[in-house]
Amino acid sequence: MKISPLVLTLAPLALLVTAGHAAVASATPPFYGEPPDATHPWSIHDRNRPQPKRVEPATVSTQDKPGRPPSDAIVLFDGTAAALARWEADTKEGPPQPTKWIVKDGALECVPKSGYIRTKEHFGDVQLHVEWAAPKQVQGESQGRGNSGIFLMGLVEVQVLDNYNNPTYADGFAGSYYGVNPPLANALHPPGEYQTIDIVFRRPIYRDGQVVDPGYVTVFCNGVLLQDQTPLEGPGGHLRRSKVGPMPEKGPLKLQDHGNPVRFRNIWVRPLPPRAAEGGTDGALSPEATLAKRRQIAAEIRADAATLKADPYQQMIRLAESLIYEKDAATERAVLPQFEAYAAGVKAMPKARLEQEKNQIVNMLRILRYMARHGMVPENYAPLGTLAAIEKAQDWMPKKK
Repeated sequence: MKISPLVLTLAPLALLVTAGHAAVASATPPFYGEPPDATHPWSIHDRNRPQPKRVEPATVSTQDKPGRPPSDAIVLFDGTAAALARWEADTKEGPPQPTKWIVKDGALECVPKSGYIRTKEHFGDVQLHVEWAAPKQVQGESQGRGNSGIFLMGLVEVQVLDNYNNPTYADGFAGSYYGVNPPLANALHPPGEYQTIDIVFRRPIYRDGQVVDPGYVTVFCNGVLLQDQTPLEGPGGHLRRSKVGPMPEKGPLKLQDHGNPVRFRNIWVRPLPPRAAEGGTDGALSPEATLAKRRQIAAEIRADAATLKADPYQQMIRLAESLIYEKDAATERAVLPQFEAYAAGVKAMPKARLEQEKNQIVNMLRILRYMARHGMVPENYAPLGTLAAIEKAQDWMPKKK
């Protein structure tokens, strides 16, 4: 009997996809982890899932020198006067005006009674890094000492205040979600030293007037957790209780003028990817979004398979892989006869050749078992039975320990 060309391909399954194809980025073999379900479009350990992008990490600041931002950060203040071009006065009406804040010794310093300052660029969900220092010479007490604020999207305030040996109302403490939630700790350095604040901010998401995700704020100060994914209850505020509700998609970052010459340095943001509730593909999705994403993944794999005509074996496996994500009659009509031809070719092989092809045959059997286990082919599928019988006859079955 003439052996099918499919059988003559010697490439092991771990190398099925050549350089340039989507799945080559992962060393995970196909048909490995549990397949997608109704709310997760990816398999467990999915080799088709996009690889995380490379980001060169930030370096740690010292009191004398700010650290380097991560490579993908948008740097809002780097210690130079030129960086003021990214900022403007927080005017309520009329055209934008230059800020009266000054750059001094590498810091952006508030000029008391000059007004808030805001970025010209607007942001939504972000990772934000800010370093601030209250005046070394202590003046005032409670809210009158080293007071400022960081306003995410110009609305949600994370309090800046010199609370080193300076008590005040708890929900107005440094690192508080002002007027809403006190910080979990007081982790401040003495006045005059820089405090390092890292914030993860997620705005609220509403759909048809109903909250889908309330949003939250997470805050670290000098490496200590202050806000632990605190749900948003509106912008916060003074004296009056903040009201839960929708917010804009984006807004400026604002820094407060509260009458104290607080200094800021090393300000940068990293815009965050969308959550599942707004089109992201990580985490549990809606059934509708999951189905759409699975169809997209299957189409991309089929398109990739179309480029593999020079290697029918690789093409067969890649097409079969698309069935993990979407049951497609045309793909089944293309792939299932190839499985049958493969099994027939293996069955016709002499014993010596079988030993040469053992790894590939065993891997094909693994694939067919996966497909049967998850309903992509019948449990009594003939090629599966043929290869299982050969495995048993050749004594290839794993030995029990």
